[in-house]
Amino acid sequence: MFDLGRLRVLAAVADQGTLAAAADVLHLTPSAVSQQMAKLEREARCRLIERHGRRARLTEEGELLAKHARRILGAVAEAESDLDERRGQVLGELSVGAFPTAARGLLPDVLVTMATRYPRLRIRLQETESYEAMSKVSRGDLDVVVNADWATVPLPVPDRVCKTDIGADPADLALPAAHPLADRPRLSLEQLTDETWVASTVGTICYEWLTSTLRNAGHEPRISHQAAEFPTQLALVSAGLGVALMPRLAGDFVPPDVRLIPVDPTISRRVFAVWREETTRRPSVQAFLTTLREAWALRG
Repeated sequence: MFDLGRLRVLAAVADQGTLAAAADVLHLTPSAVSQQMAKLEREARCRLIERHGRRARLTEEGELLAKHARRILGAVAEAESDLDERRGQVLGELSVGAFPTAARGLLPDVLVTMATRYPRLRIRLQETESYEAMSKVSRGDLDVVVNADWATVPLPVPDRVCKTDIGADPADLALPAAHPLADRPRLSLEQLTDETWVASTVGTICYEWLTSTLRNAGHEPRISHQAAEFPTQLALVSAGLGVALMPRLAGDFVPPDVRLIPVDPTISRRVFAVWREETTRRPSVQAFLTTLREAWALRG
């Protein structure tokens, strides 16, 4: 009989491609992952992985067992969900992922409310980038993910993953207070054609959103500075080093010499939550989604 924990290790190795990456996801040491794989090979009575430098490639037998492992782990999660639903109690553990501005500007209130309402539930929050978050919830590394995308850069939802919309987060233009257009009540992107832009880092959904939005408006953006965090982008705008396009949820710490001006026509990102289909009936998942919607509504 296969050990469930070792099947979980195999599924992580299959998804991550290296023992070290699988260890990071599972919060184990690479040595522990290697030991678990060796024990699983003895249980299976065949080789499951072939090592190629730092990477670990599954054998055909390993791929076959990994496919069954994902199905078994999904069935176990569904069984846990059924039992949780029958008990009707919000307890145990819930792992939640969120994009950075939601982790800072939205989730603290949600977590405080959840802790008050459901003291027997332990929530673990993990800030994560949008693309990676979808993979993590699909694999079962996270139970629920709060994510965001734009009409110009939609995020595909993996199979057997459910989605619910939370709300729309409008974007504002961030300009230095001394900028000639800083006193306008609204601005169009066409009015900033010749500006130098401050952007998120290449490879993130925010960078793709900015560049695609500006290109759709008819001009190639001149990006001079990149920063992963929106507060850093605002600091660069404050220094007069460019302008930025800023989701409103990210505008919680605005320097006094920066003006946020609504875009005309309005540009918004879609904030939503995703979770695996087999965990839908878990009371903790439904309680979190309800509290998340309440917190968003309170933001006005």
